[in-house]
Amino acid sequence: MKKTINRLPDSELDIMLVLWKYEPPMTRIEIERVVNEKKALAPTTILSLLTRLEKKNFVKVTKQGKMNLYTPLISQEEYQQSESKSVLEKLYGNSLKKFVASLYQGKKMNQDDIKELHDFLEELEDKEEDL
Repeated sequence: MKKTINRLPDSELDIMLVLWKYEPPMTRIEIERVVNEKKALAPTTILSLLTRLEKKNFVKVTKQGKMNLYTPLISQEEYQQSESKSVLEKLYGNSLKKFVASLYQGKKMNQDDIKELHDFLEELEDKEEDL
């Protein structure tokens, strides 16, 4: 049975993006240093976000002396897949064509974009045939 992955608020997602990008486990101070490169958050705010992520089973906390080490329990790929499916279902009625069309609404797709999408779809088709 697949586990359900709930959508994260942007503030919590920012923390997860740091944990996915850098070598876990990380301390709150290490996470804070990276997060504060983009926006200033108080240490208590970051700690609060990490606590929420732990309660949601997105991170595991391990004690090392007086420090807590944070490790992601859900991979970035798992989260992206869950979010993509949700957006596709809710906003586009599971229509990949509508989804792709909305991405390029008002813009002309260049030949490289079209070729990349075509190659990807052929790759998916080949995988389906192999099953």
